[in-house]
Amino acid sequence: MPASEFISATIPATIPAKDAQLQFWSEALAPAESRKYFDDLIASTPWRQDKIRLFGRHVAIPRLQAWYGDTHCHYSYSGLRLAPLPWAPQLLQLKARVEQLCQHRFNCVLLNLYRSGSDSNGWHSDDEPELGLQPVIASLSLGATRRFKLRHKYDNTVAGITIDLSNGSLLVMSGHSQSHWQHCLPKTARQIEPRINLTFRNILHGPN
Repeated sequence: MPASEFISATIPATIPAKDAQLQFWSEALAPAESRKYFDDLIASTPWRQDKIRLFGRHVAIPRLQAWYGDTHCHYSYSGLRLAPLPWAPQLLQLKARVEQLCQHRFNCVLLNLYRSGSDSNGWHSDDEPELGLQPVIASLSLGATRRFKLRHKYDNTVAGITIDLSNGSLLVMSGHSQSHWQHCLPKTARQIEPRINLTFRNILHGPN
């Protein structure tokens, strides 16, 4: 699939994408602020390596994660059911900042810790029923820069999109971004420092 490179801007930008709405802030948080949140979260989060069901067997995901949110915000994907941890003060501060920028309310967040270039997230869409038909997913990055890719699900003539998600950047995916596109964070052989990704979401109802 052909790929088009999107160059990070210093102000909020709209990334052209058929059947999707993508907004990108290259510096939603200042570098020093981002580093402080990274250090706080790396130390205080009860990270765990969960297992998902893949091709009929349970496998450990290649990253660590933690799920926080309002009390009703249970979330399920790939055979895994997550019960929310209560909001930590740092997460409430980050939630307020993200909500202010993208003008959307969230009631939960998934934290992923990518410890090295060997940690990754395969092609998928955040299209679980409890998120609604056109969910807004706000992805905040702390720590090392990682390459993020998107591809159209149904039209292979549409160029893929590649974005370098740097420390303090924010990517908001809305509209048909989940129903018509997939995204991934591929492995890299480069020596790379850890990265924390926070994906803020809004659970409309419990999983079936």
